[in-house]
Amino acid sequence: MRALAKRPVADPRRLAWRVLVAVEDGAYADAELATRAARVRLDPRDRALATRLVYGTLAWQGYLDHAITSLGKAPARLDAPVRALLRMALFQLAKLSRVPDFAAVDTAVELSKEFRGGATSGLVNAILRTFLRRNRDVPLPAEDDDPIGRSSIELSHPRWLVERWIEELGHEEARALLAADNEAAPTVLRVNQSRTDRDALLRRLAAAGVDAVPTRYSPHGVCLRSASDPVALTGYAEGLFTLQGEASQLVGHLLAASPSSRVLDACAAPGGKSTQIAEQLAGSGVVVAVDRNRFGLEYLRANTRRLALERVVILQADARALPIAGVHAFDAALVDAPCSGLGTLRQHPEIRWRRSPEQLAGLIGLQDGLLAAAAARVRPGGSLVYATCTLLSCENEQVVERFLATHRNFALDPAGPHLPVEARELVDPRGYLRTWPHRHGLDGFFAARLKRAA
Repeated sequence: MRALAKRPVADPRRLAWRVLVAVEDGAYADAELATRAARVRLDPRDRALATRLVYGTLAWQGYLDHAITSLGKAPARLDAPVRALLRMALFQLAKLSRVPDFAAVDTAVELSKEFRGGATSGLVNAILRTFLRRNRDVPLPAEDDDPIGRSSIELSHPRWLVERWIEELGHEEARALLAADNEAAPTVLRVNQSRTDRDALLRRLAAAGVDAVPTRYSPHGVCLRSASDPVALTGYAEGLFTLQGEASQLVGHLLAASPSSRVLDACAAPGGKSTQIAEQLAGSGVVVAVDRNRFGLEYLRANTRRLALERVVILQADARALPIAGVHAFDAALVDAPCSGLGTLRQHPEIRWRRSPEQLAGLIGLQDGLLAAAAARVRPGGSLVYATCTLLSCENEQVVERFLATHRNFALDPAGPHLPVEARELVDPRGYLRTWPHRHGLDGFFAARLKRAA
């Protein structure tokens, strides 16, 4: 890809554009945005705008590319920086009512001058002004002729995924899920139970002018309602909290580790659940956090220091071949399995465009292997939690059912009694923890608690 001209990033639209170009090259939006935002000074409103532009443009990418096509240009034939810039500008024109049309168009044209000496400025200007001249009309397939194609474009998801959700949920509920995926995700903190409590943290945030409220389902969660950089908040450097989504927090509760437990976290990076379990151990027991991802483990190591958690042993290894003696070495094990991540499209909108049905077979084989390997490490009478951040049954219930069919010494232990009272409504009739963006306003998570016979 032709490099962009180097220039200090000073405004939210330029920052967002550069992040989007990096995502085109394979970067992840959250990490790229955090890295680039840390290099510049942005007030909270500008940071919020940059974030909305990045996440919104990625979420609506399918719709925006269809709009570009309808305006006479094939997105795939455009240079990546031009394609990203057009998407971002069209997102503002089509989906953000508070952004004036002239600001979206003029800024896009000015930014285009930083690529190829401005050779594409005329193209950018023409496409955006044609879109406005056509009253923002984007032609869609007729509902009667192609309902799947219409939903795919109108709600901006790949066609194969729309087909899968309709197959599993029915057309009406599938559309509700697709719409929820395009909403902005809340920023949620988890209180460090070893250092403070939720009420005290809420008071401290309020005193600093931060609008925050308790989460509905997790007793240790705090939801930020004002635009804030969590790392810059009061209490972060002191280790009073960490970033962790509310649904993810519930998985840690489901493990229900007792203070003296020896716990295996088999797929630990970046470590939100490892530190949560360590807090539950209250200074005794141990968490052995295992992952192959060196960079994710470095983040976990830094976070354990910041949170002042000492009962975490970090090990870079494949959990299917642990270099640890003893087959029944752990009282409990968590397999937060690598998965398609399709329950987290609010947080990671770009992955909807990176996943394919062909990838699922490899993921499912990995999930089967990790669950079986962790089970062999659990002592008789111990517990095992299998969790994902996806909504596909082939990565969730079907994995657990195959495991139980071949491991008769394990049985499903219904999730309800092990969760906070507030979260028990999230347990389905079979005893699985299930959270949904469109039903609960949470990321889509699945978790099953399994018990080994004594």
